[in-house]
Amino acid sequence: MLQWWSLGSGSTGNATLVKAGPSSRPTYVLIDCGLGQRALELALLEKGIEPTQLDAIFITHEHADHVGSAAGFSTRNRVPVWASHGTSAAAQLHVLGDLLHITGDGEALDFGGLAVHPFTVPHDAREPLQLKCTDGEEWLGVLTDLGHITPHVVGQLRGCEALLLEANHDADLLHSCRYPPFLKERIAGPLGHLSNEQSALALAELLHPKLRLVVAAHLSQQNNRPELVLKALGDVLDQARLAGSVGNVELCVAEPRRPGKDQP
Repeated sequence: MLQWWSLGSGSTGNATLVKAGPSSRPTYVLIDCGLGQRALELALLEKGIEPTQLDAIFITHEHADHVGSAAGFSTRNRVPVWASHGTSAAAQLHVLGDLLHITGDGEALDFGGLAVHPFTVPHDAREPLQLKCTDGEEWLGVLTDLGHITPHVVGQLRGCEALLLEANHDADLLHSCRYPPFLKERIAGPLGHLSNEQSALALAELLHPKLRLVVAAHLSQQNNRPELVLKALGDVLDQARLAGSVGNVELCVAEPRRPGKDQP
């Protein structure tokens, strides 16, 4: 059974824990390490998981809210790290020595009870990857940092039963905020972050009858509101239900820093 928890989501730090395999020897993969070491260890312990039980850490890209404490956490707990060449170079992960493993677009990673499939996305990082995970029966798609949706991204995530989907900002709130113009342009640009409208368009392309859970992620605390996200994505799901193309899909928002709900 595939289970997952959002341990933190947003500019204050991102981390997602995925679990699969038999209860006697489950497989645990941590996607991103954007929280501090102590905060991350506490979040894991709240789930009854010792940091040393992790089978792998996957770093999507080198931005601080994703790579965070990866080097120190990995070294302290002897957990191997997977990242792209670009991410490794930009984040100086070479300090991990033999704990570091390089991966890339289209390379399937087998961790026993859990398989991870990375794919490239358009984002302003050296070699960013997002990914989908499977226990052989269900698929989770993780898409938290990208500036626009590409056919490659859609092709990778089609058929996922669960989605962790970026909805970073409301376009009007971003336009009217006090950010300097260059930062607004970066966020809203093709290598920045998805707006609520873009996230809704992405969701519309990823709908299918077996979709059961959508968690909106990486919300800007300054330029978004949970109710705006739920309205944008909820409208897409409501229209799909009326058309009979999806069943009952749970929709919720991943919260910053605090451990999220169990995702059955």
